[in-house]
Amino acid sequence: MPEIDYNTKIALITGASSGIGEAAAIFFAHKGIHVILTARRMDRLRQLEAKITKSGGVSTIIKADLSLETERLKLRDTLLEKNLMPDILVNNAGLAWYGYFQEMPWAIARDIIILNIEAATHLTILLLPSMLQKKFGRVIIIGSIAGKMPEQGIGVYSASKAYLDAFTTSIHRDLKRTGVSVTVIRAGPVKTEVFDTARSLENGGNVPAERFAIPAENVAKTIWKAVKRPSRVIYVPFYLVLSPLLEFFFSSIIDQVGPLLLRRGKKTND
Repeated sequence: MPEIDYNTKIALITGASSGIGEAAAIFFAHKGIHVILTARRMDRLRQLEAKITKSGGVSTIIKADLSLETERLKLRDTLLEKNLMPDILVNNAGLAWYGYFQEMPWAIARDIIILNIEAATHLTILLLPSMLQKKFGRVIIIGSIAGKMPEQGIGVYSASKAYLDAFTTSIHRDLKRTGVSVTVIRAGPVKTEVFDTARSLENGGNVPAERFAIPAENVAKTIWKAVKRPSRVIYVPFYLVLSPLLEFFFSSIIDQVGPLLLRRGKKTND
């Protein structure tokens, strides 16, 4: 198999204004990839663009609210007009909330479903044809171990990540022998603004797993691994490959401990 020249490749990274998206953009740019940065916060995107330019990388910023179908279509059209259809798509944009499901405002549940599920699915549909035409492409989906371990306090978030797991498995099999791959990154807790956002939303609480969070840069390295050596699923940290076994063997214990953690998180927030 010939060596791939990544200096000729383009990557679209959603949710690039902070966290995993920002870390992945910096890492990709360092590898010589032209990174397309998209998010809602233009000021953050400009700061990231300046940082990438200063380090010798190449980036393009496109402001978009991916929770809106019209904005996703507009993003695709802009990429076509600028001749920047990506070879790599990192579906990173997402939203989380922690607390009792019965206290969860529908507006927040709806936003999680739209951004975590609908936006990722729609962007993949919009950009896959170009990858298939070129016979090369990578779709990287930022999932979570929560997709396999639906713990207390994150019912809708866990369900959205479970969807991404199933979506990835099916599409991965659809794309066999096409030159295009799809990978889900099953990450543990990551040090990003997602925890602050979850706390700030109505009736939200502190996520107990935050204390175990790893740097976003670790996930960026794993995303790059998925680009270089595609596989259906990659865990980060690697030892979380054992996490599904916890649910299988210890679900009855988790049923008892989980509610205690949720109650503590809510009391701390209150």
